[in-house]
Amino acid sequence: MNLRSCSVLVLDDDPDILTAVRLLLRPQVREVVVERRPEALPALLAARSFDVILLDMNYHSAVNTGNEGFFWLRRIQELGSRAAVIMITAYGDIELAVRALKEGATNFVVKPWHNDKLLTTITEALRPPGEVVASPKAAAGSAPTLLGTSAAMQQIFRTIEKVAPTDANVLVLGENGTGKDLVAQAVHQASRRAKMPLVKVDAGALTESLFESELFGHKKGAFTDAREDRAGRFEAAHGGTLFLDEIGNLGLGQQAKLLTALQNRQITRLGSNQPIAVDIRLICATNVPLAELADERRFRKDLLYRINTVELLVPPLRNRPADIPVLARHYAAQYAAKYQRPEPTLSTAALRKLEQYAFPGNVRELQYTIERAVIMADTPVLQPDDLLFSQLEAPTQPGESLDNQTLSTVERNAILRVIEKHGGNITRAAQELGITRTALYRRLNKHAL
Repeated sequence: MNLRSCSVLVLDDDPDILTAVRLLLRPQVREVVVERRPEALPALLAARSFDVILLDMNYHSAVNTGNEGFFWLRRIQELGSRAAVIMITAYGDIELAVRALKEGATNFVVKPWHNDKLLTTITEALRPPGEVVASPKAAAGSAPTLLGTSAAMQQIFRTIEKVAPTDANVLVLGENGTGKDLVAQAVHQASRRAKMPLVKVDAGALTESLFESELFGHKKGAFTDAREDRAGRFEAAHGGTLFLDEIGNLGLGQQAKLLTALQNRQITRLGSNQPIAVDIRLICATNVPLAELADERRFRKDLLYRINTVELLVPPLRNRPADIPVLARHYAAQYAAKYQRPEPTLSTAALRKLEQYAFPGNVRELQYTIERAVIMADTPVLQPDDLLFSQLEAPTQPGESLDNQTLSTVERNAILRVIEKHGGNITRAAQELGITRTALYRRLNKHAL
């Protein structure tokens, strides 16, 4: 079943959550029903059937034990509903959510979530029970999708098919916007751990003070704001896959702590002396070239060997122009469905314009170019004039080509232009750049801005 033909029930006592989910899902699914009172669940299930149920773990109780969520999960099962149940949980309740998976829930989402992640989780929940994605090609119908017909991408698919069934650590290399996160998802989906969580961490955004708490968790009272016990990302990924993005930006001190956890296959929460065994499959990604990463002044070689059992290099889009038509048509169909427009076709001249462009922003830039064209085009056939390339990636000086700039220079100049455009407003600049405020501050510090 696809997303557009499914019926979704959302149970949460927070009206803001219900409003946000209803607005997100209404254009995406056939039907979305929201309900604040879990007591209404039996009547709702008696009146109609649902394909997916989003179920909060805590309602009226003052203590966030998750017991209410488990009670209603069991009731759904007792009432004979075949709906896939996705638990809604706060970050500190991840341990409860993992327990819910063992008791029959299909997956869980953590508040606050990214909309794309929620849609992906629902889409994956619609997959028939017992179906396991065996290869990237088999995952072509799910979202998001790793696509490509070029020789380079076919080699990546073959490597994924070989490495995914193992527990070998994978290092994904490539420029920003090439789809490294999709490669990580493809590896996870084709692995034996596909039914367990894939936990993503933006390692580059973790400050020194947050690093241990986020990855390893903490005990109540371990530091000033530690008001409750909290599981870290390693524990959340137990049995599944841990994806550390932007690992090349970790400091040497953080690298040493990560290496210890990987060598021992156990972590210790802040404020505790009790080690906890973890079973994870590790995937890392970075836009830092391997030659730079091998410099021990920047990155520990013992850690590099640990994370680099298998290396996957995702080539920039300019080096695989054969993939541009496939990707362009895919995004045209995707955004036509999202904005409820007729699916456009691309004229020969439009495709030629795309293929002749260098795409310094890689697949991400192509995606936004097609999205803009779908929204703004006046005819069902996209023409060259409908394709406007992002000024974020344009050279800063007349006649200055991308070949004469380093990737760092391109990033620095793009940040300067956007911050200037918004009069120094960091929040708006981060939104336009598609990154968090924390990530933007980190880049400002990196470029000494």
